[in-house]
Amino acid sequence: MRKFWKGIALVFFLCWISSIAVFATQGKIDKVQEGIEGLEKQKEKAKEEAASLSNEASHLEGDLKEFNNSLAAVIEELNETEEQLNNTRDSLETARNDLEAAKEKEKEQYAAMKKRIQFMYEMDTEGMLEVLLSAENFADFLSKGEYIVSIHNYDREMLEEYRATKNEIAAKEQKLAEDEKLLADLQEQQEGKKQELAALVDSTSEKLGAAKKQLASAQADVASYEAEIERQKAYEAELEKQKAAEDAKRMEEIKRQEAEMRQQNAVKKQETGGKEDSKGNGNSGGGSQGSSSDLSLLAAIIQCEAGGESYEGKLAVGSVVMNRVRSSHFPNTVAGVIYQGGQFSPVASGRFASVLASGADASCTQAAGEVLGGNITINCLYFRKNDGSIPGTIIGNHVFY
Repeated sequence: MRKFWKGIALVFFLCWISSIAVFATQGKIDKVQEGIEGLEKQKEKAKEEAASLSNEASHLEGDLKEFNNSLAAVIEELNETEEQLNNTRDSLETARNDLEAAKEKEKEQYAAMKKRIQFMYEMDTEGMLEVLLSAENFADFLSKGEYIVSIHNYDREMLEEYRATKNEIAAKEQKLAEDEKLLADLQEQQEGKKQELAALVDSTSEKLGAAKKQLASAQADVASYEAEIERQKAYEAELEKQKAAEDAKRMEEIKRQEAEMRQQNAVKKQETGGKEDSKGNGNSGGGSQGSSSDLSLLAAIIQCEAGGESYEGKLAVGSVVMNRVRSSHFPNTVAGVIYQGGQFSPVASGRFASVLASGADASCTQAAGEVLGGNITINCLYFRKNDGSIPGTIIGNHVFY
């Protein structure tokens, strides 16, 4: 009898030792998963920043293009105005030269006419009559009279003509001077607009350069986070393999210990004359519906671990929990199994508590009810994400062993 209890103590000691290693590895896995979640959040934040900077850079590029096009248009207008201004100045110079020439010609014409008028008026009436009477005949007389009148009229006509020309040139000069001023004002406005647009181009180019630099930095951060996430996921996969190996080793130890206990129980039964020990291991063996608390707990852990899996996958996860409840190597309650340290990552991360508070969905609740009612679909104590390296029964994205 003493040997039997020593064996029992050894069994639980060995289970405790193996559990320490399993818990340590699961703790590392939980920590890595928590780190990956943090990196994913940082990556998403960096991606949002990169997207915002990309939009900003796109807007700035659009603005820069618009400013450059406007600047080119203003420069073209400025060149056209400069050309018009030069042409106006040339025309104005020509008009001024023509006006000066007309003034000189007017002076000459006026001087000539003045002399002729002076000559004619200095002649006395007798002299004019002498000229007229010197005519050889009447026709000649009329001709000489008409000649005297025509000279006088011609001088007056020419003087009026040059005066009109001078006035016309003066008006043209005034008009050209006004045009010159308008064009000079327009040129000044266009020059101001050109300077303003040039400043906008410079400012926008500077902002665009800064935005692109920040965008490159944000994209580099995203790439850095992605690389670190991949590294952490690779490390997580190694830990998962290690955990699976530790689980398998523990399973072998459990099976070996159970075989020894069955053998010892058989010996004890023989020693007691076939009477069974009235003391059990305290675990439930049959299928009972369980309490409402068990239903909520089991439904919540099923949703956390298999919410996106098929109904078969949900039943399998629930079955693992109940298999542990019924095993002498795990706590004998649903709460004890779920809250056992180093077993379920959602419990450590706090996600389980959140689902439990809000309540699991109908499908997970239904699966939990079936399992508590005795529908145990798989005879396994462990499950993990299936990466192809762990032997066992594959259901959806999990491998059960």
